[in-house]
Amino acid sequence: MDWGTALKKSPPEARASWRSLLRREQPSLFGEILDWMLTPLLLLWPLSLGLTWLVAQGIANRPYDRALEFTLQALTQFVAVDQGRVNFTLTPQARELLRADDIDLVFYQVRDASGRLIAGDPAFPAPAESAPRPGVVLLRDDVIRDDEVRVAYTWLVRGGSTEPLALLQVAETRGKRSKLATEIIKGVMVPQFIILPLAVLLVWLALVHGIRPLSELERRIRSRRPDDLSPIDPHGVPQEVAPLVASINDLLQRLTTTLSNQKRFLADAAHQLKTPLAGLRLQAEMAQQQLPARPGEDIERTLRQIASSSVRATHTVNQLLALARAEAAGQALPREAVDLIAVARQVVEDLVPLALDRGLDLGFETLPAADVLRGAPPLRLWGNAVLLAELVRNLTDNALRYTPRGGMVTVRVLSDPWGGVQVLQIEDDGPGIAPSERERVLAPFYRTLGTNVEGSGLGLAIVHEIVRQHGAMLAMEDTHPHRPQRRGLRVSVRFQAAAG
Repeated sequence: MDWGTALKKSPPEARASWRSLLRREQPSLFGEILDWMLTPLLLLWPLSLGLTWLVAQGIANRPYDRALEFTLQALTQFVAVDQGRVNFTLTPQARELLRADDIDLVFYQVRDASGRLIAGDPAFPAPAESAPRPGVVLLRDDVIRDDEVRVAYTWLVRGGSTEPLALLQVAETRGKRSKLATEIIKGVMVPQFIILPLAVLLVWLALVHGIRPLSELERRIRSRRPDDLSPIDPHGVPQEVAPLVASINDLLQRLTTTLSNQKRFLADAAHQLKTPLAGLRLQAEMAQQQLPARPGEDIERTLRQIASSSVRATHTVNQLLALARAEAAGQALPREAVDLIAVARQVVEDLVPLALDRGLDLGFETLPAADVLRGAPPLRLWGNAVLLAELVRNLTDNALRYTPRGGMVTVRVLSDPWGGVQVLQIEDDGPGIAPSERERVLAPFYRTLGTNVEGSGLGLAIVHEIVRQHGAMLAMEDTHPHRPQRRGLRVSVRFQAAAG
């Protein structure tokens, strides 16, 4: 979608466009599980880093705090009281010890009880406690000359007295502490950068392995034949999918029952409808034969109409049964290798009497000729012989019905053994079908107006269904495009055959 177009739309239309862009067309179970597993992991990772940083700070402070306390205790040895005055005398060796650290700076300060500076750095900040706790070593964070420092301090007392004598403070910059904390964080974070992708990969592999039974179940279902309605074997199906498989098996069972009922209905309908209609036709014909030499015209016309109606009704019933049989072919009727030439020849032989009765020339051709095909691999169609015979019969019967007396109907089978293609052609000398009507005549009960030919409008619908069942292609064209009165119709059905 063009983003500019989306932005120019009204707010409701724009919101709908964004929703359509963001919404998944088909949710993925694999993606949903992966999202719910990886999203918390990715959210917890920054939290883990923050906790690691806090823990690293505590770990880095602990040893250096103890060292700072030790330095403070050592400096208390240099504090003395002479005639009520506090003195602090630091030996050169002690001064060198304080300056021995090449990373951090060490500051110290000594003040008496009144706050007077005795020794050390005058910029050293005073502690925030209003009530001193003599004899207790305390720690705090502070700033000296814009440097962050860690401070250890204590109030010194004399003998068993509780009155503070002097305040001694020692501070150290945080260089070594920060360096140690950084090393600890690096030691924890770097493995996490390696472990996290490995964890994602392991989660992905675990999900792929976990849904493998679903993929196997999908493969088993896809590999089934269209007419295989047996229950799905629940062996190896995960427990979570077992109810779904049970529901599918229940559906297959109900579908099997429905198809069985349909087949039984077809058989019953064929028996219940065809037999009475045949009897009605026979009775009408017998009544016509038994009429006196000069019967009443009304009675004779009525009997002729009864006979004609029974013929039409019988033909319609046969067509309906053939259509139902064709629509159910994918589920119920078996398929086999079929010789289309033999099927077409047999149908033509069966319809020769009808063609002679109507004064038509019915012919059958195979191209290439049989002698040319002798050296070629035989062609077979994978389909149902009954339906293919019904297809040839309906197309030929339609051609015989619409071709006027004296015309010609040709049934032709074109074979290409090396290309694996067979084409069935039926052409006639009738009025043909207008191009605008050729799609519509394939619908059930649709008949072209103005033909004045009796029929049920089901013949081409049956042909279209059988063509669809066999994966073939149907085409219609004029036999004689330059003859406006009798253009004729050529129906071609192209099959993909298999050598064998």
